[in-house]
Amino acid sequence: MSVNEKLRNIAIIAHVDHGKTTLVDAMLRQSHVFRSNEQVAERVMDSGDLERERGITILSKNTSILYNDVKINIVDTPGHADFGGEVQRVLNMVDGVLLLVDAFEGPMPQTKYVLRKALEQKLKPIVVINKIDRPDQRVDDVYDEVLELFMELDADDEQLDFPCIYATAREGIAKYNMEDESDNLVPLLETIIKDIPAPSGDADGALQMMVTTLEADEYVGKVAVGRIIRGGVKTNQSVALLSGDHESKARVGKIFVYQGLKRVEVPEAQMGDIVALTGLGDVSIGYTVADAENPEALPTINIDEPTLSMTFGVNTSPFAGREGQFVTSRHLRDRLFKEVETNVSLRVEETDSADVFKVSGRGELHLSILIETMRREGYELQVGKPEVVYKTINGQKCEPMENLTIEVPQEYMGAVMESLGTRKAELSNMTEVSGYMRMEFVIPARGLIGFRSELLTNTKGNGIMNHVFCGYVPFKGDIPGRTRGSLVAFEQGETTGYGIYTLQDRGTMFISPGQQVYEGMIVGENSRELDIDINPCKKKNVSNMRTSSSDEAIRLVPPRILSLEQALEYINEDELVEVTPENIRLRKAILDRTARGRANKNARK
Repeated sequence: MSVNEKLRNIAIIAHVDHGKTTLVDAMLRQSHVFRSNEQVAERVMDSGDLERERGITILSKNTSILYNDVKINIVDTPGHADFGGEVQRVLNMVDGVLLLVDAFEGPMPQTKYVLRKALEQKLKPIVVINKIDRPDQRVDDVYDEVLELFMELDADDEQLDFPCIYATAREGIAKYNMEDESDNLVPLLETIIKDIPAPSGDADGALQMMVTTLEADEYVGKVAVGRIIRGGVKTNQSVALLSGDHESKARVGKIFVYQGLKRVEVPEAQMGDIVALTGLGDVSIGYTVADAENPEALPTINIDEPTLSMTFGVNTSPFAGREGQFVTSRHLRDRLFKEVETNVSLRVEETDSADVFKVSGRGELHLSILIETMRREGYELQVGKPEVVYKTINGQKCEPMENLTIEVPQEYMGAVMESLGTRKAELSNMTEVSGYMRMEFVIPARGLIGFRSELLTNTKGNGIMNHVFCGYVPFKGDIPGRTRGSLVAFEQGETTGYGIYTLQDRGTMFISPGQQVYEGMIVGENSRELDIDINPCKKKNVSNMRTSSSDEAIRLVPPRILSLEQALEYINEDELVEVTPENIRLRKAILDRTARGRANKNARK
């Protein structure tokens, strides 16, 4: 066994928005990765457009810094439960974790989820209590809560003896104790080198490397990223690719290692290095890259199963092909199967129809990010209502459950409890945290569909919710769906101010004057239970008869504009969301109103 003392591999794990990416920024700045005159964006690791817009990390990223001649490889991971598959697999590449906890919020559901995964893999933790400059910080309480969490997750004695660092990631400051004076991250970097074990293994043995991430490159094809567990790798070396029963031969093209934010080409890499290899051809996540002479496979990565599925289909509306570049079922099929190669938590299945695919993922956010990405790439598609993935266990129909944590001001508690009661949620814990009530529930995953917008309405935007998958239980019974019907346009044309004005008292409109609509398109929400067919394109009759009311100004109520997530939550089983690069429209699955009426009559029989 040899130990590579010049190397440390760590992952940064935490609940969403506790400062992971900001801390990586500060570490990069202080290790002089950037030139002094270089313009650097905030949260430089969040490189995708969607990541920047939403302020969330979706894909795990690799970077490295040098400190006192020791190279520290850092993996920045997502905080949302929907991207848990990303977190699970990158933990295979590291020897220790920085567990970030907010100095006010303390450990949250996702903190527990990612910490459990890290402890199961026997990784060495360093706890970083971040945002200690908050006026409402409660550092001592948070430290106790973290300790309790470690005990609850059955950490061993060595893991319980974790070092704790106090930090303000935004300012780039870390301290051993709250009273210390500090203006840099040296205490954190020193702790990483002292407490995180250096990679150890057989440096002279036969090559073994697990592929944990795939990146696509237009020029060299697939780039396989992973950590060398044993031996070393050289350019042009012959290797074996192993996965289950599969075995194939390949030749390593180029070898890259991470230096700062750049990939740097090297002629060879050793045990413990995190590398990116080109030229391996048809390689997938979970494959072992092994020595061609002595191929030995590593244990495969287990990823949590998908809990939510949706249908993705070719756009069949009258406006199909007007706004998108990729509109055929072949385009859609190729794009979805390409996504599965790099998105480990995703499943794509073919259905009876060649134009429709069933896509399963870890949650609404996971699937809506995929839809939004495809839309920006120029795809047109229509998607159905999200449905949970049921399992049969011991002959019983079982459904996925989630641990839900909600923080609301006390005055909104009643409304939230009432709303969750109808969704079959059970309260498991309730604590008060400086004026806010933190309530913990166990709820069926299908009970969460559409709940986020309801929570924001009930709490006037003050509610915070987080949820994480907790297992399968026997089916809990029916949950009531949307109680209001749709307002459906019954002819194609351009909407008019007069047409919308005459229909305003029927419900809430989703459209404004001058918009193109088609038969079967949902243009609003009825104030009652049933669907109504309406005509928002109606024009005012022009005649030479005058009445006292004819010249009154038309006052329109502003329409309700639904985001992609809101649209997915809103639709019923017989409705679809049409997604194009320029518009998101709601529509009935059957556009023709006569055929729709017939189908409804048959369904009621």
